Amino acid sequence: MNKNNIFLFMASAILISSCTSSKTDPVLGFDLSNLDTTISPATDFYMYTNGGWLKNNPMPAEYSRYGAFDKLGEENDKQMRELVENLAKQQHKAGSIAQKIGDFVAVGMDTTRIEKEGVSPLKPEFEKIRKATSITDIQSLIAYYHSMDINPLFSFYGESDSKNSDMMIVQLAQGGLGLGDRDYYVGTDSHSKEIQTEYVKHIAKMLDFAGFTTEAVVWSKKIMALETRLAKASKTRLELRDPESNYHKMKLADVEALAPNYDWSAYFTSIDLAVPGDINVCQPEFFKELNATLKDVPLDDWKAYLTWTLINSTSPYLSAEFVNQNFDFNGKFMSGKKTILPRWRRVLNATNSTIGEALGQLYVEKYFPASSKERMLKLVENLRVALSERINGLVWMGDSTKLKAQEKLNAITVKIGYPDKWRDFSNLVIDNELYVTNVLKGRKFNFDYAVSLINKPVDRSLWGMTPQTVNAYYNPSNNEICFPAGILQPPFFFPDADDAVNYGAIGVVIGHEISHGFDDQGRQYDAKGNLVDWWTADDAKRFGERTNILVQQFNHFAVLDTTHADGALTLGENIADLGGLNISYTAHQKALKESSASEKIDGFTPEQRFYLAYAHVWGQHITDKEILRRTKEDVHSLGRFRVLGPLPNVPEFYKAFVIKPSDAMYLEEAKRAVIW
Repeated sequence: MNKNNIFLFMASAILISSCTSSKTDPVLGFDLSNLDTTISPATDFYMYTNGGWLKNNPMPAEYSRYGAFDKLGEENDKQMRELVENLAKQQHKAGSIAQKIGDFVAVGMDTTRIEKEGVSPLKPEFEKIRKATSITDIQSLIAYYHSMDINPLFSFYGESDSKNSDMMIVQLAQGGLGLGDRDYYVGTDSHSKEIQTEYVKHIAKMLDFAGFTTEAVVWSKKIMALETRLAKASKTRLELRDPESNYHKMKLADVEALAPNYDWSAYFTSIDLAVPGDINVCQPEFFKELNATLKDVPLDDWKAYLTWTLINSTSPYLSAEFVNQNFDFNGKFMSGKKTILPRWRRVLNATNSTIGEALGQLYVEKYFPASSKERMLKLVENLRVALSERINGLVWMGDSTKLKAQEKLNAITVKIGYPDKWRDFSNLVIDNELYVTNVLKGRKFNFDYAVSLINKPVDRSLWGMTPQTVNAYYNPSNNEICFPAGILQPPFFFPDADDAVNYGAIGVVIGHEISHGFDDQGRQYDAKGNLVDWWTADDAKRFGERTNILVQQFNHFAVLDTTHADGALTLGENIADLGGLNISYTAHQKALKESSASEKIDGFTPEQRFYLAYAHVWGQHITDKEILRRTKEDVHSLGRFRVLGPLPNVPEFYKAFVIKPSDAMYLEEAKRAVIW
């Protein structure tokens, strides 16, 4: 379950490259070499739009998926690299943001010191685990590690109450798995079996590096057995997409009755939340099994499991043997990457995840112009008007539900660029300590901050992403959309670009995020962000019938050999893609009428440029292993199908590229999904 209950849209970058003198203004046109004109747009619009780009931009060895979005991410990282490396070379006032970021980066880049220390930074932690003499001691260690964002057994976090969105409450959720999905543990197919075998080997190697050479093989099997038991009690990713079935609000006494073998009072006291208040136990059946494990699993098995969880969580910040083995399993084996990211990018990623908002303050000062925020605000309002018109025109939705939908649409909060109020990092101490030590201190600081928000009114000014993030999100509990500064830059968003390009790229991103408020999950939340049914039964039934068409369409796509896309798992994102296209196109047509900018550029009409811009967002290379991993784990469809999936449902696309019934991109009108 997503800790922030945010339905994230992993936005990609549209490629609008510089043009030669024989082409039109690069801000207005496309680099035609990105196209593959040997393919008809009516046959395969994805390859027609991206075939040239894919040929001219081979996938770097450190990627398992690489597209125009990733190129934007690389450029963004280069901007931040310049920032942080300059900070790391200078002296700064003690306690300042510049000092903390500079020291964090400098220590992370000091590989000589990291190699010399090896696993020694973890030895005091190993000793704490070794000294445990009872299940009570194990429970104390679980709470201790949770406070450093190391999450054995289950997950704890704070989040707004789904049915009282003004209050932040405790959330207890299933967790404790080293692999990315519970299905890897329970699957009986050859691919799952291979993963299970390799994971046990991976655990043993890491334990060996940590000095547990004698115990490594035996422990690895015990760890796998315990994690498999937890996996079998866990809900599937599809089941986690139902917010109602993951809402079970209780008091502390109820949680103690549900899982009496765990000392919940001691747990909450140890994390400085002695009076936890309301608690949402997201998956009660999981906690019943958790309760049983505390009685059944031997003490030594728990020690092995905690040791592994600690190593697994900290391995990227230790010496090379840990870093490389972690990459060999998670990068090479699971995803198909060939080489690891360069050191500076890995340290930068750690900086972003540990003290990201502090870095964001420096980032926006240098790289985010106020004009971009103004342009985005106008785009958002244009799309809001477009969706309002589309809601009014829906033939399948009744008037009473339309009124509620309009109320929710009007109430959406828009966050652009960066927070109005920056978070205070003055109490975070980062200095010239060991890299992993600084990481854990940063995690502890962030954990304590999250705990401090629980049992208080929700602060709706807070952000769920850092400003430098190349991404966007919709948060149903706050009914808000957020577009960080990181995504609002070329080549994804041009402040002075052709409207068709901006509406096709960032405009669809905006429409996508707005649509998340009305997808199969988001539609269950009202204008204030409360989980409540505001639909008539007939309208809900018709919505389900229409979204099921989309499920079946995506189930039909073969992603690799006999493996097919999961239309149910990806439904929310697919609804948002289709909705985003329709909403942004409507807004663009309104803008065209106002500006009369209907001329062709590079031979393409504004309507054609709109769809080309959208398709460029999703051009990407991807390894076979990453295809399989994402098909199992990711709620987003693969890039190719984010083009080939929604476009055949859009009548205006047929007109723009003269798609005929005999063409491969054509879908019979009766089989199209018409939702938003």
